Amino acid sequence: RRWCGVQKRSMRQHHEAGEKLFIDFCGPTVPIVNPETGEIKPAAIFVATLGASNYTYIEACKGQDRESWLMANSRCLTFLGGVPALLIPDNLKAAVDKADKFEPVLNDNYKALARHYGCALMPTRPRKPQDKGKVESAVLIVERWVLARLRHQVFHSLAALNQAIRALNTELNQRPMKHYNGASREQLFKLLDEPALQPLPPYAYEYTDYRIKDYHVQYDYHWYSVPHRLVGERVEISATQTLIKIYHQAKCIAQHPRSYTPYRHTTDIAHMPENHAAHLEWSPERIRSWDNYIGTNTLAVVLAVERHKDHLIQAQRTCLGLLSEQKRYGSDQLEKACALAISRQLPYIPVIKKLLKNGEDMRWQPDETKTMIPGTHINIRGSKYYQ
Repeated sequence: RRWCGVQKRSMRQHHEAGEKLFIDFCGPTVPIVNPETGEIKPAAIFVATLGASNYTYIEACKGQDRESWLMANSRCLTFLGGVPALLIPDNLKAAVDKADKFEPVLNDNYKALARHYGCALMPTRPRKPQDKGKVESAVLIVERWVLARLRHQVFHSLAALNQAIRALNTELNQRPMKHYNGASREQLFKLLDEPALQPLPPYAYEYTDYRIKDYHVQYDYHWYSVPHRLVGERVEISATQTLIKIYHQAKCIAQHPRSYTPYRHTTDIAHMPENHAAHLEWSPERIRSWDNYIGTNTLAVVLAVERHKDHLIQAQRTCLGLLSEQKRYGSDQLEKACALAISRQLPYIPVIKKLLKNGEDMRWQPDETKTMIPGTHINIRGSKYYQ
């Protein structure tokens, strides 16, 4: 008694119906085993519980990344069939950019979710476990009554794990609680929280990615293009198993077949700036067509460059340097400089640039023109040399 008398007093928390939803991840994870490779990936366990009724939602996620966190929040509210006034997360990186006792900085995606559902966000104070006692108790119960019962099972997909969790989640919510005179979480939810929840919006929240410089947005580790004029704007992504739709101000501005190949890009050329689209169009065929609008001497230089490079991409980059000289000096002057370089048996880009810079092509007489036949060069011996 004397010891209890000197301890810090605990304040009993009272939670209004439909007011607070406490959210966190469990510490333990559940392994997902790839049946083909045997690779093991840990699934994070998302837990949310309502303050008044202790009604609990459990979901396995691929990780604690931002997308998994936001979509688990969205599916949780759909499960509840309504929206509480406050979402109270812990200070995890997926929700809070900078933790602070008085003014935490929430990330833009989480604020967008709150705007979509018409609720407020109030992260717990850093290093104040009493702020999240409700969800800490729920996490402990989930670990003991759900995860412990699944520990001997092997799961090969997130869907299979969630199917097993849903059955145990229902059982947990229907189990009588001795401190509530035998009432279950489900009974208290229908009596207290459910009538006080705000209605759900007409459609569920879809994860939105923000891009600053690139005109691609990421969904499930794959990148999809949007019109480049929307760089810096906020867009929303809607995904089905076969299709990705991207919306800006409630208007569909891009549509792509869904790809399940990670870390790759799906790009519509119409979404690219003109200079980016033009860069993609460079090919050996286009480079060789220069003789159609510049001249045969320019083409001869291009073919010589191709032969002396180890890789076609190297040749393309060098030829783009030649194109930059065309923009500066014009097609006629470039063609003349190429002819002069060929006559000196020096069909190299640096030589041509120097000729143009010094104006030697302007002083050179056209009757000295000698076009180099592709495949011949002063240093090429020919097939007879080896006979």
